Amino acid sequence: MAKFVFVTGGVMSGIGKGVIAASIGKILQARKLRVTAVKIDPYLNYDAGTMNPYIHGEVFVTEDGGETDMDIGTYERFLDINVPKSHNITTGQIYSSVIERERRGDFLGKCVQIIPHITDEIKDRLRNIASEGVDLVIVEIGGTVGDIESLPYLEAARQFRLDEGISNVVNVHVTLVPMLDVVGEQKTKPTQHSVQELRRIGVQPDVIVARSKVPLRPEPRKKIALFCNVEESAVFTSQDIASIYESPLLLDEQGLGNYLVTRLQLSSNSPDWSSWKKMIKSHLSPRSQVTIAICGKYAELADCYVSVNDALRDAGAALDAKVNLEFIETDDFEKEPAKVRVLSRFDGVLVPGGFGSRGSEGKIKAIEYSRTHNIPFLGICFGFQLAVVEYARSLGMEDAGSSELNPGSKNHVVDLMPEQNDVLEKGGTMRLGAHEILIDEGTLAYSLYQRTKVWERHRHRYEVNPEYIAQLTSGGLRFSGRSDANRRMEILELSGNKLHFATQFHAEFKSRPGRPSPPYSGLVQAGLNSKNQELKTHPVLASARK
Repeated sequence: MAKFVFVTGGVMSGIGKGVIAASIGKILQARKLRVTAVKIDPYLNYDAGTMNPYIHGEVFVTEDGGETDMDIGTYERFLDINVPKSHNITTGQIYSSVIERERRGDFLGKCVQIIPHITDEIKDRLRNIASEGVDLVIVEIGGTVGDIESLPYLEAARQFRLDEGISNVVNVHVTLVPMLDVVGEQKTKPTQHSVQELRRIGVQPDVIVARSKVPLRPEPRKKIALFCNVEESAVFTSQDIASIYESPLLLDEQGLGNYLVTRLQLSSNSPDWSSWKKMIKSHLSPRSQVTIAICGKYAELADCYVSVNDALRDAGAALDAKVNLEFIETDDFEKEPAKVRVLSRFDGVLVPGGFGSRGSEGKIKAIEYSRTHNIPFLGICFGFQLAVVEYARSLGMEDAGSSELNPGSKNHVVDLMPEQNDVLEKGGTMRLGAHEILIDEGTLAYSLYQRTKVWERHRHRYEVNPEYIAQLTSGGLRFSGRSDANRRMEILELSGNKLHFATQFHAEFKSRPGRPSPPYSGLVQAGLNSKNQELKTHPVLASARK
């Protein structure tokens, strides 16, 4: 029977609850236990697919086509597993399911209520996940204690402890312990109030993880234990660190792993951190560095591109290089075209995914500048489509564009996928999840992947218009990867440049620490080449990917 660890958050959002949940999973995984993770999002949206990245951060796409919270990506990278879309539970899903059942008459005329019907639906979903052959399920409840939206989930967690028994459920509460710069004192009052609210709801935390700039001092630790009714040995610190991958090690060194094993009565092995420590060292002690410009439309918020950022850093670590990232709003290139010359000081340029016309012409200018000035370039999804548009214009098709952006243009070199033409609503109409891609031998794509067949994840509804492929390739552009019986163009590359490469898919979603994504490794390696630095050859570029 699987055991459960519920992770809740208090005081404020954004204190790293997802990293703590993933770290707990890694700590137990290091002891040879089979672990999976669940993210509960209390919003009424059915999934994250239609949400603005500025509001909710990156939309992470799972192997089976789920549009999920970005914490699912954190779980995948920490635990090196593919997390299915069923592991991102939202209020929209829960209420939709219960209302459907009510309409079918499943409740036999009963008055349908939050308790027990909504809470039972939540618990049933968690038990279904627990039946997938794992030892532990880490359940992160989104939001902050005190939010009205989170109450049904906290109630379900309270009931779970009664249903499953105290030895099968642990409640971990993550809070903020601020430090006043004036006196240098760590203040525990916010944590005390947060735990009081949690206990009022009926949930007593077993473990408290205090988010703080520096390790908790003995006195604040004792105070938290006393006023929050937990053992002092169950109070831990999540301090500021250079890499989030250090988090599991630091928590385990404080005794969290041993506490959980004892508290949950688990049979486990001694933790093996050898490969994890080696990976961390590669992230923290690189011999060289490159600087990459990320030219996007959500540059003000790094969470919008968290998988892209991590994929670049994973690639850099594998090549013994620190990757410095600088975010550039492409709106600026539209307002003042001369500003695009700023790209000359970068070792590489990346144009990530996105939707809509805002900033798109600026992205095209960034792609053109990279191509004509031989700056290593990588385009992802929308960046791939705009690279096609830019190249078509370079061939003389001045009005080349995408039907998404320029409905009135004559040459739609990028167009709506045929199966989408009859779809009027945009929500939930995209091509999602992993699809097989065939790669031509003797191409840059093959040199990166070392395979002729790969599976990569997608999130798009527009594609290269087949009517223009012959014209595009006659000018030198090559589509080296295709899918769906060669119908869809997936990878483009241009010979003669240091790197001019783009993918219709989101390769960043399958990047892992120690096993980076080949396209991202290609960009970092090209950036290092352009600096004439000695490269460290890494086997990941010549090995098959999972």
